[in-house]
Amino acid sequence: MKNTLIGSLFLILASSIWGGMYVVVKVVVAVIPPLELVWMRYFIALIALVIIGLVTRQNWRIQRHHFGIIFAISLIGYVISIVTQETGTMLSTAQMGAIITSTTPAFMVLFASLILKERLTLKKAISVSLATIGVITIVGIDDINMTSMLGGISLIIAALTWALMSVLIKRVPSDYSQIVVTTYATFIAFVVLTPFVIPRLPQIDPNDLMDPTIWGGLLYLGIISTSIAFLLWNRGLQMLNASSGGIFFFFQPVVGTLLGWLILGETISITFWIGSILILLGVLIVINDRPEEPNHSFA
Repeated sequence: MKNTLIGSLFLILASSIWGGMYVVVKVVVAVIPPLELVWMRYFIALIALVIIGLVTRQNWRIQRHHFGIIFAISLIGYVISIVTQETGTMLSTAQMGAIITSTTPAFMVLFASLILKERLTLKKAISVSLATIGVITIVGIDDINMTSMLGGISLIIAALTWALMSVLIKRVPSDYSQIVVTTYATFIAFVVLTPFVIPRLPQIDPNDLMDPTIWGGLLYLGIISTSIAFLLWNRGLQMLNASSGGIFFFFQPVVGTLLGWLILGETISITFWIGSILILLGVLIVINDRPEEPNHSFA
């Protein structure tokens, strides 16, 4: 019970931090393109994670046969998901970015069933259907232009890949420090992105980076939203059933929508709320479905 409570708290904090991230990304991405932005936030996050690891005297050794799963986590979650997430947010709104990626818990139910062999119940199937209809309502009906629709598609890809990554985390032995796992995954993503980013860096005006809003946003994205939130999310998932743990992702759109309205002046339409309610209903169904014991097999 204690682990469940602590794990839930970790996931709520991580999800709330990411809700605020959408507003920050919407501001910073106007100056720094998505790919370069992801690369910069990982550079900052790496510095923070290494410092945390050294101060806490972590054991950095990982068994060779576990590097494959860490590489998959990095490529799927830290590269594909985050790049499509920030691209989608740039093309749409902070609200849409937060609400569409909140379908992650429903997708996690499917991946947990396929990969971890957690039982796919009727309630979980209904939750996936409701969340999908909610996304279609937001993306396809809300009188949006082609750019916003492309942003919505990009965000759906982000939700799918983040869900897959979140389930794969359960394949990493729980006796590994999440600081070490997160650092390695972040480093792999940074290395993968570097060849694509370096030729594009001269296109960024250095004067723009001097703006306190921009570098403050970069620090938030690198230290708070990446290093700290990733640690909280990964650790929280290790303490809960995969399909149940993802439910806390719904705190993200709540925070993202409110901050988008308060700070960016984004409007909240009727279809947005209809889609949000459908997604919330899907999430609540999963919450009320009794989870099975986590599968701790790492074969």
